[in-house]
Order: sequence, then structure tokens, then C-alpha cells
Amino acid sequence: MIVDFDVPFDGHVLKGDQYVGGDNRVLYLHGAGASTRRGHHLLRNALQQRGVGSTSFDCIGHGDTGGTLAQSSVASRTRQAQAVAAARGLPEPMAVFGASMGAYNAVRMTQSHRVDALVLIVPGVYTPSAYEVPFGPDFSTVIRRERSWVDSDAWDILSRFEGRLLVIAAENDATIPLEIPERLVAAATRAQSSRLHVVQGAEHNRLWSLLEEDPASFDAAVDMVADTVNGGRQ
Repeated sequence: MIVDFDVPFDGHVLKGDQYVGGDNRVLYLHGAGASTRRGHHLLRNALQQRGVGSTSFDCIGHGDTGGTLAQSSVASRTRQAQAVAAARGLPEPMAVFGASMGAYNAVRMTQSHRVDALVLIVPGVYTPSAYEVPFGPDFSTVIRRERSWVDSDAWDILSRFEGRLLVIAAENDATIPLEIPERLVAAATRAQSSRLHVVQGAEHNRLWSLLEEDPASFDAAVDMVADTVNGGRQ
């Protein structure tokens, strides 16, 4: 079962859905650009079949929510995620998933919520100076500075994370250098568990669809995600 919902936020209405499962602690955050929650159906559907439900929504400037990207920022996206978690009554400890830019929002969510599982997929991280800058030319200028992500606060935030961390990277990611996923896992020194899974042949925007072509690899990756959420519980 998939249940649609609306959450008012700052003059907008965030449009989302919940893939209902036995365990409904997962909040799933999509990426930037043309990304929407619907682009993550493959993983969410496979998890639902394993009893793991998930809640996701389209950020301002994306998908069904609409609006313009200039009305949002990385910081606003975190606040949007917090609003959805509150409005939908997601139980804590939560499991938070983030893809691309959404991975940084997921890391940020560990500062405001009890989170015992983090799944970061082709993860991007950002310099603190970009956090509140509205999306547009000024934001692009900040993040396009050579290796602007090096001074991200994501490393420090993750150093305090005590749950389970899974980072899934694409071997041929032209957007996110492998150094970022590697550093995220290395930063999580207090994590109950931390794991990096690099999907061979995958690209930034073609990871689950590539895995789907090899059912055994797809199932193994989904099982890895489910195990991170469940913490070994079935």
C-alpha cells in the first residue's frame, strides 16, 4: 500500500507518500537537480516487499511539490525533512536515507532526531558556507570552488553518530569523487557499524536500475540496506 500525503511548509505544500510496511521508521530524502521521490521507487518498493516501509517527499522546487529551487536551500531541505518527520509522526529512533544532496540532509537529521541507521547513496557533502545560500548562481559559485566539500561539517557530525552506517557509492560517479564516500565511512568512528559498498559499473544517476539488471546483485544490495535498518533484527 502507498499512501499519499501533504505537509504545509513555509507557504508551500510538500507532496509525499508512504510505502507502508511493518517497520515505518525510514525517511528517504532525494537529491538535487531534476530528482524527485519517484526516482527511488526501485529501492523503496524492494524494501516494502521485505517489510520495511518508507516515507519520502518532493522538496520545494521538485516534482509534485513544485515551486522554484530559488525558494529553497540545503538548509531549507533539512527543515522540510524535519517538518515531514513531525507531521507524519515518524517513530524514533528513525532510519534516514539520503541520495546525493539528500545524503547531507540525512547526516544533518542526526543532529535533531534520534537516528539509529543512516543509508547514504552516492552521497554529496557541502561546505558550511553553502548551507543557507538559496539555490542559484551564488550557491553554484560556492560549491564549484575546487574541493569546496573538504571543510564540510559532515565529518564532524558523523564522528558523533553511534548507529549503523551504510554508504553506497557508484564506481563511475562523475559527480561525487569516491574520496567522499570513503571519508564518510572513515569519519564514523563511534558508529555501531559502518560499511562502504561500491557498485561496479554504476554511475551517479544509474545505480539501482543497473543493479536491477542482475537480480542477485540487486537483492544483495537491498538486503544490505534492510540489514542496516533492522540492525540484524528480522
